[in-house]
Amino acid sequence: MNVRDELPAYDNSSNFNIVADATTEPGTTLDNLKAAVQGETGASAKYALYAETAEATGYDQVARLFKAASYAEQVHIRLESALVVERDPDYVKPVAPECERLAVDLSLIDAAKGEIFETSDMYPTFIEQAVDEGDERAVKVFSRAKLAESVHAEKYLEAYNNIDAADDDVYYVCPGCGYIHKGEDFETCPICGAPKSSFKKF
Repeated sequence: MNVRDELPAYDNSSNFNIVADATTEPGTTLDNLKAAVQGETGASAKYALYAETAEATGYDQVARLFKAASYAEQVHIRLESALVVERDPDYVKPVAPECERLAVDLSLIDAAKGEIFETSDMYPTFIEQAVDEGDERAVKVFSRAKLAESVHAEKYLEAYNNIDAADDDVYYVCPGCGYIHKGEDFETCPICGAPKSSFKKF
């Protein structure tokens, strides 16, 4: 993802449209925040399981990518649940459902499909609702998560295409938005502007 002159946002970007066959049914923004936390909780747990499988079968770089993505989803959970708790102090975070182990190549495809759903269907729908409600903080949190998820999908497909020709590049995760960068060639997060020094390395 290239660095722009201004940080990307809902009102200055061209990739926030909802897909024509969207399946996400929006509720209130509070409901949507809770749904997002539920989805991200499941994704984080699933990616942790996929990392275990990849590591056990010798796909070390894929394992690191899944570990990075699991951590990135925790970033989204933290940001979204913080908004939920402000509005619903009695909120209890959800428990991740049981996950199915898959072959490493299929786990990458499954993960990419999930991220594409979030970036083209779920989050754009939630963002539109938050815009209608005038909830700027939710718009910002959802928008940054949406942009990060599209990069996650890209990283999964790259790993899938190179599963038998992996390199030694490391992954970095932005603590401010969950963006994942592969390699050392960056200085700041292209989504939220956080410096490289704040990123977690995998």
